[in-house]
Amino acid sequence: MSESQCLIIAGEKSGEDHAMTFFPELRALVPNTKFFGVGGDKLEKENVEILYHVKEFSSVGITEVVGKLRFYFKAMDIIIAEVKKRKCKTAILVDFQGFNLKLAKKLKKMNVDVLYYVAPQAWVWKPWRAKAIEQSVHTLFTILPFEKKWFQDRGVKKIKGVVHPLKVEYGKAIDSIRKRQFADFQNRKIRLLLLPGSRRPEVETLFPIFIEAINLLREEGFQLDIGLVQVETVDENLYESKAVELSQRWESHQLEDAFDWADICFASSGTVTLATGLFQLPTVVAYKISLINEFLLKMLIPYKGPASLTNIILDEMVFPEALQYEADRYTLTKYARELLTNEELYNNTILKLSKTNSLISGDDFSTAEYMAKVISE
Repeated sequence: MSESQCLIIAGEKSGEDHAMTFFPELRALVPNTKFFGVGGDKLEKENVEILYHVKEFSSVGITEVVGKLRFYFKAMDIIIAEVKKRKCKTAILVDFQGFNLKLAKKLKKMNVDVLYYVAPQAWVWKPWRAKAIEQSVHTLFTILPFEKKWFQDRGVKKIKGVVHPLKVEYGKAIDSIRKRQFADFQNRKIRLLLLPGSRRPEVETLFPIFIEAINLLREEGFQLDIGLVQVETVDENLYESKAVELSQRWESHQLEDAFDWADICFASSGTVTLATGLFQLPTVVAYKISLINEFLLKMLIPYKGPASLTNIILDEMVFPEALQYEADRYTLTKYARELLTNEELYNNTILKLSKTNSLISGDDFSTAEYMAKVISE
């Protein structure tokens, strides 16, 4: 049987992590298919031909995206040329909506079936994008509980609701997590975990703020052990600080161990805040972008709800959020202090987080088998 070709685009680390929840099984189901596109070390180890690495692709904020527009346009032209040359008939686009939605339109015109995994957050950004998705996507895969109906109500017909990739990735570990309680750290040091982000600008901005908040907490008398999760796509020098000595360090594939160790967490807003919710780890969520990016986002985005995925899913501000001008040492210290001195608040937070796992179930089907069928048609 001749070898077929399939494009896969995972332009950020979180997207690659999502793809890894189905890709190894998919590759086994279509052994005569060659995969190529954008990804990181994990997809490369799965024999994907990497045209662009996620280190080159990811960006934060509108101004950084604008600064890389020439790169993205050139990359899209090269990817389209490869699709034509390889006579590719199927594409798997994972999240990364700004780039992937434009690419999907071009691929549709080339009669390429687009499997869009992790529905773009059109309910946050631009609701009219639902129409564009219906016109250019073969199948849309949604991962948040309300998304399937939201897109259906706006005309998208072919939708599959999948179990959230984090639930797939950490399923067994979630079932056996440590049952935290306020009493755990009354006779030992408090274990504070730092998750400053998976992209360079996030780490550059938030890690120093996290360190400042730690020093304030210590000035107030809190005895702390500090743990840090480093991401391989970020220069490890950005994680160095002379102001705080770290008790523990983990790499991103060791998140389960880090979560099991921690009593409380400072985290950058993003997919990882759903992971801390699933592992029932009380978390202070922080995020900060430039003033110009903030202004542009407020102009473009009608959404006014919470930033953290756990808060969105639970429909409640369970995790305190320190965003933009509030993302400073004083606000982080305040929220941490409240959790670490109020037994009822701490234990109730964990009780509320225990509902997260049950709220992110999906349709009863295999993502890998569904994609393999489309690829093989």
